Amino acid sequence: MTTLPLTPPLLITGGRVIDPANGIDGVSDLLLADGVVKGVRRSIPADSIDGNPRVIRADGLVAAPGFIDIHTHLREPGFEYKETIATGAAAAARGGFTTICAMPNTEPPIDNAAVVDYVMNRAATAPVRVQVIGCVTRNRAGRELADLEELSAAGVVAFSDDGDPVRDSALMRLALTYGRDLGAPISSHCQDDSLCPGGLMAEGWVSSRLGLPGIPAAAEEAMAARDLALAELTGGRLHLAHLSSAGSVAMVRQAKDRGLPVTAEVCPHHLLLTDAWALGGKGNPAVAAGPASYDTDTKVYPPLRSAADVAACLAGLADGTIDCVATDHAPHEPASKECTYHDAAFGISVLETALGTLMTPVHRGAVSLPAMIDRLTVGPARVLGAAFTRYASLSPGTPADLVLFDPGAAWTVDVNQFASLGRNTPLHGVELRGRVAATLVGGNVVFEEPALFRSGGGR
Repeated sequence: MTTLPLTPPLLITGGRVIDPANGIDGVSDLLLADGVVKGVRRSIPADSIDGNPRVIRADGLVAAPGFIDIHTHLREPGFEYKETIATGAAAAARGGFTTICAMPNTEPPIDNAAVVDYVMNRAATAPVRVQVIGCVTRNRAGRELADLEELSAAGVVAFSDDGDPVRDSALMRLALTYGRDLGAPISSHCQDDSLCPGGLMAEGWVSSRLGLPGIPAAAEEAMAARDLALAELTGGRLHLAHLSSAGSVAMVRQAKDRGLPVTAEVCPHHLLLTDAWALGGKGNPAVAAGPASYDTDTKVYPPLRSAADVAACLAGLADGTIDCVATDHAPHEPASKECTYHDAAFGISVLETALGTLMTPVHRGAVSLPAMIDRLTVGPARVLGAAFTRYASLSPGTPADLVLFDPGAAWTVDVNQFASLGRNTPLHGVELRGRVAATLVGGNVVFEEPALFRSGGGR
């Protein structure tokens, strides 16, 4: 991240401050200076502050710690035609994310210190903080472990072969053992390929109607069960990526009840969209009676599943079984989606629609707003480890990374306005409620939405 010049004191007044780490939820004033939070109090008079502070009125806005995304595909190096670190970081800032973790399925993959250094150097000018996740296996080939100690010394925060599972159980056992000793989580892409050869979407009535090979929930659940057993065997920190099925949520709940060192994430699209969206019509049930569209923007792994699975994931997020929301932002160039469903790439561009998507279940009462913010801040920081707690709160002395958003602002998704190079989302043209007004990193405004926020002195 670019080292930005320190700004004069900034006083944000009149907003609803939600800071789950400190149990704060109420209208308060926020004082930022020298790149850190100086205080959160019900009232901070401007004339009590040295240094001629800027005053920003935040009436009607929510102020919270900046969101942390532990699962972001930035594509660089190797796939810069899909996304770059610069464009992905800009998209993150627009989505209210102040820390993002780059996944290692690049070309070359992030399986050695040299590639870690490359990504970190490229991220040095990014508007948000970019952390790096290293490979579990060399070249993500699943045959031998990468040098996890070298990667850890180079600064990676976790290990994953995301995009592919670690198929060899003995290798996964070894990875969890090394991860335990290094104090880093192993993030598992839960997919038993033998149960879904050629699978393109969730197995069910929609796949049958479309004539597409299905991916049963058991493909995710079987691998999740294996990895939970290995976590119990090794004591290693297991993190289950992008859960999508009711059965997976139930297994994580049982594992936590037994005290296993497991954490889990869910993606925004698995909390709102179902497999019926592949029929077109933006999820309108009436479309099921008409011609199917085979909307390739709905092709994602794990696949969009049934309404019952969505409800189970929401319940798991609400009760804390699922620790955090992670975007699995997977941008693609148009050619990868403007083709047949069979040939289309898996993935959805998520960073810029995440908040609006997540506010839908909040507005419906399925998850409280403080709980959702917890899963975007405290939860991901807990997965990464104690060193990241400073980015997940507004405690005095912590980095002044925060997001201001209007929870009720209605807006229509327009992919032509994205900062991301990836325009692949089924939400294009859909109205969402909840929009980022401004994102601050180290006390500096790195994104602002003029209709909702003006950094020059008020709304």
